[in-house]
Amino acid sequence: MTPLKITLSAAALLLAFSFPATADEMPDEQYVLDLGVGVMAKPRYPGSDEVIAVPFPIISVGRFFVPGIGQVIDGDERVKRFSLYPSFNFNGRRDSSDSNELEGLDDVDWALEVGLGAAYRHDWIRGFIEVRQGFNGYSGQVADFGLDFIANPTEDLQLMAGPRAGWGSDDYMDTYFGISGKEAADSPVYDKSYDAGAGFHSVGLAATASYDLTEEFTFHLRGGWDRLIGEAADSPIVKEGSANQFYGGAGLSYEFGFSLD
Repeated sequence: MTPLKITLSAAALLLAFSFPATADEMPDEQYVLDLGVGVMAKPRYPGSDEVIAVPFPIISVGRFFVPGIGQVIDGDERVKRFSLYPSFNFNGRRDSSDSNELEGLDDVDWALEVGLGAAYRHDWIRGFIEVRQGFNGYSGQVADFGLDFIANPTEDLQLMAGPRAGWGSDDYMDTYFGISGKEAADSPVYDKSYDAGAGFHSVGLAATASYDLTEEFTFHLRGGWDRLIGEAADSPIVKEGSANQFYGGAGLSYEFGFSLD
């Protein structure tokens, strides 16, 4: 998981490839969606030691019908499955007025990340990789790697936890962790420039818990810790803040279904 951003990858639309259902197996509802919202406490910006509360969306797909093909997502609870899914992230704007440590640095506009994820689950373990392209705030690429250990203590409760790692391209790293010569000259905090190159920028742990309150409503808890590493950890911005990045939040989602026939 990449650090310090409104993480939509955790709420990506899971488009698992499965065999089309036959007419006898066709569910009454062709589309089943799980939509909700939550609140998360997270660092103010990458490398910050200040925490702010931000909203985060909860979006998932339980069933999805493609005309002429059938149910490409059928709600099947198989535990041995390869899946592909779109991955999204949104990085909020970073203003020099956000913190004394940012005084003299250029503002960083909001950035939308769009890409693709691939995962494979075998029984109680799931591994995934997500690759995204950044737009607006930066134009580079990022990749997230993760491994989840899955448990279902009860029929209504699912727990997932495991290690994470994040990678960023030159443009991503320099946008959030670099300092230009002009910025160093304008800043009362930093006295020299810093160029952050491409590489792994974080390792950490993440955990989620989902509990079905009713057939429609689900309560979600999520949290984790990222440790900035490499050239991200060496950035003067991070040294003025913190390499340890903690986050946690809770939300509620509602499941509903419909058909277009």
